[in-house]
Amino acid sequence: MTERKASITRKTNETNITLDFQVDGTGTSRIETGVPFMTHMLDLFTKHGQFDLTVDAKGDTDVDDHHTTEDIGICLGHVLKEALGDKKGIRRYGNAFVPMDEAMAQVVVDLSNRPHLEFRGEFPAQKVGTFDVELVHEFLWKLALESRMNLHVIVHYGFNTHHMIEAIFKALARALDEATQLDERVKGVPSTKGML
Repeated sequence: MTERKASITRKTNETNITLDFQVDGTGTSRIETGVPFMTHMLDLFTKHGQFDLTVDAKGDTDVDDHHTTEDIGICLGHVLKEALGDKKGIRRYGNAFVPMDEAMAQVVVDLSNRPHLEFRGEFPAQKVGTFDVELVHEFLWKLALESRMNLHVIVHYGFNTHHMIEAIFKALARALDEATQLDERVKGVPSTKGML
C-alpha cells in the first residue's frame, strides 16, 4: 500500500507553519504550536485517530491565538486532502460519539469533496486558560474547507468547556479514522458519481 502522507510549509506575515501528516500512523505526535491548548488538542487528536502528526508553528501570539489556530486548521486540512489522493477504496463516512466526564460530543464526517461545517453546541465559558473558545469553530471551519470535508459537530451536553472541546477533538479523530479506513469491498471511490 502506498503511504498516505503529506507535508506543507506555509509562511505568511502572521504565521510560519511546517506540518507533516500520515493517515496510517501509530498515534505519534511532535507538536509545538505556541498555543498550549491547541497543542494539547492536536496531541490527543493524533493519539485517538492513530495518525502521525508533526507541527512546528510560530505565530503572532502576542496579538492573540487566532492566526496560529486558523492557519494550523488550513494546513491540516490541506495535508489531509493531499494524503488521501483520489480516495479510492476509503469508507468515506465516519461517525463517533465521545464522552469526556460530563460532556458528550458527536462528530460525523463525509469526505465528499463538498466542504461544509455544521456546528451545534454552546460553550459555558469564553476562554479555557488564555485560549478563546470561539477559535474551535474557526479551526474546524478551516479544516473542513481545506480538506473539502462535510463536517458535522454536535455537543450534546456538558458544563465544563475544556471537557466539551476535548470530546470534540477526540470524536473528530475517531470519525476521521473511520472515514479514511480502506475497505476491500469498495471498488474505486464510494460514490455513484465515480469521483469524490
